[in-house]
Amino acid sequence: MTLPPPLSWLFAFVVAPLRRASRWLVDTVPNPVRLGILWIGLGLVRLGLIDRDRAEKTTELAWPRVLTGIARMSKNAVDVAMVGVAVGTSAVAGVGFASPFWGLAFSLGGGIAGGTIALVSQRFGADAHDELGRAVRSSVFLAVVSTVPLSVLFWLYPEQLISVLTSNDEALAEGATYLQVVGFGIPFAALNLVASRVLVGCDDAFTAMQIRAGGAVANIVLNAVFIFGFGWGVAGAAMGTVVSNVAATTAFTLGLVWGRFPGVGEFPVTLAPFGSYTDTGMIRDLVEIGTPVALRNLVWTTFQFPMLGILDIFGENTVAGWVIARRIWGVMNTPGWGFGLASSSLVGQALGQNNEREAEAYGRDIIRFAVATYFVSALIVAVSAEQLVQLFADSPTSPEIPIARDLVYAACFAIIFQGVSGASAGPLDASGDTRIPFVSQFIGQYLGSIPLAYLGAGGDIPAITVPVVGVTTPEVVLPTLGLWGLYLAFVSETAIPAAINYWRFRTNKWMRISQAYRPEAAGGDADRADTSTAPQKDD
Repeated sequence: MTLPPPLSWLFAFVVAPLRRASRWLVDTVPNPVRLGILWIGLGLVRLGLIDRDRAEKTTELAWPRVLTGIARMSKNAVDVAMVGVAVGTSAVAGVGFASPFWGLAFSLGGGIAGGTIALVSQRFGADAHDELGRAVRSSVFLAVVSTVPLSVLFWLYPEQLISVLTSNDEALAEGATYLQVVGFGIPFAALNLVASRVLVGCDDAFTAMQIRAGGAVANIVLNAVFIFGFGWGVAGAAMGTVVSNVAATTAFTLGLVWGRFPGVGEFPVTLAPFGSYTDTGMIRDLVEIGTPVALRNLVWTTFQFPMLGILDIFGENTVAGWVIARRIWGVMNTPGWGFGLASSSLVGQALGQNNEREAEAYGRDIIRFAVATYFVSALIVAVSAEQLVQLFADSPTSPEIPIARDLVYAACFAIIFQGVSGASAGPLDASGDTRIPFVSQFIGQYLGSIPLAYLGAGGDIPAITVPVVGVTTPEVVLPTLGLWGLYLAFVSETAIPAAINYWRFRTNKWMRISQAYRPEAAGGDADRADTSTAPQKDD
């Protein structure tokens, strides 16, 4: 597509030289994330645990997503660190109370995106390009209609929503301010998830990484300007998030329509923006596959509401310590960004080619690969836990620091099980067998983590009078676990889903389920005109 003169001049004299410089940097400077993951994979190959070709293909697809995750989760951590330094502990707690509401965008958008990558990867593997285009447009429609109402709700009722979680006036005010502003970015965050899954499903995680990681870096810069330069506090952190998400959505949209984006390069597919956005069959498949994924995400998001309510019993310092530990946990969990989506893409492509043996082999090898990588990640964080948590406080003697440090130690142990859980869910998501991961997440968090945290807070079961019959149950005094309840809550959150998801993967029932979602036929020339005018990239 030919750019108009002003844009063409900008591209020729500014963007193109920067792009050449960045490409030179990428080609000449060793990539520590890629090399680290590949080193772990080749070590497993030498031990005879995984296949070398699958290790290399998984690495090439996973490392951009891992780097994206590091950038975005580091952005979240920097958000909290900047707010803590600029405003204080109450602001950190306020952002923590608002975070579950912002997480609803990723629950809904991630559910739709889970359906997107399943449909796109299978159609990309089968060369069914017309169906691919309709799947993407239908995903965009669902993402918009499901998230816009949330933006309206958060703008109108932020104080009422935050007050459900805390009665701390300062934390409530800061959280309401953050939520009201950040709500504008929810539809854009959902669309970013869908667009990135389209690219990953087409074997191009690198382009998605450039845009989303670039957005995360821009977010950090904007936060610094808005928080410290303009003195906007938590509102500045929220505004940085909104602006960066709008910019990333714009880049994804133009790239998928034009087939390329200045400074990023070629996209693996080109999508026609004009066409059906409400294909009944595609929407039905997206809902069937994506609903359990969205519910699984909602389990994690809504789990934070009762958890934060329980933490409020411990006090403001424990809330702040938990928020800090969860931000560090988010960075540790970034291997799951790569291995889960690499598994979904590679397994989905193999299923689209009706190669079930290869699909199972990819799933098995990626689980082993992911666990080893999570172990290394946990070891690095555990060694530096004390220094990391101090970055989030305005003073090294802040009372939340020792609480956060010990929670990080618990997170380092629990995160290894997350490697099993997330990587085992990858083949299930690719096949459309998304109900089991939802159930496993629900059991782990609501029947494991929440009760353990409640025991930690010293909560008892009060006497309850049963209506109609008038029978009153006696009060039950439960043992108080203290902070050990929170440590065990971390472990329960990951160990239970790991056991259930891995069991489901070993049954191979997901292969039979995938047959209902495989493409009807390979696309012909007419189909290709819709989605493939740009050249496709190799692995």
